[in-house]
Amino acid sequence: MPILLEIIPPYCDIAEDHSAMEQNTMPDKPEASQKNTRKPRALDKLDRKILAALVEDAEQGYATLAKIVGLSAPAVHERVKRLKASGHIQKIAAILNGPSVDKPFLAFIHADTQGWGSKPELVALSAMPEVEEIHSVAGDTCMLLKVRVASSDALEGFLARLYDVPSVTGSRSYVVLSTYLERTVQAGVTEELAIREYQPHEWLKP
Repeated sequence: MPILLEIIPPYCDIAEDHSAMEQNTMPDKPEASQKNTRKPRALDKLDRKILAALVEDAEQGYATLAKIVGLSAPAVHERVKRLKASGHIQKIAAILNGPSVDKPFLAFIHADTQGWGSKPELVALSAMPEVEEIHSVAGDTCMLLKVRVASSDALEGFLARLYDVPSVTGSRSYVVLSTYLERTVQAGVTEELAIREYQPHEWLKP
């Protein structure tokens, strides 16, 4: 499978490469000297269209984006620059295919810990490339980890290291058999979710 690109919200230190518009390519080098100090402005429909297009293919040039959203290339360029400066686009990164990098085994691990919140020793597991996400969660567990490993043996080895963390008291592992949807944050918003008297969409009705 090809390597895809993702747009990751919500904050960014990336400065715009002004030569990119002339080359009709997206800038890919962050500028560490510029910091995000402004409060992100509200997104309008055109911003969301641009973000949605970039999530699908972040390598699209400004001329292509302009055709998609119905603006001029300079106007799209300016909006993308603002979306980066405001932090709506955090960074541009490659999405790798797990099996192609010898990690076909995906699992979600619920870790029970002593006390509340993350522990430095547990978060330190993020140094392992197999760990993709670590979350503090509400519910019947304390921490949620997403890991991608080479095999069941590798998962067992990871769990052994997890139990080496002093604060971990138990865990439950959920191994993924098939994946029907896996994507990054989307720009669209389902307005009906805020309506108390929910009416299902036509495609959900029997």
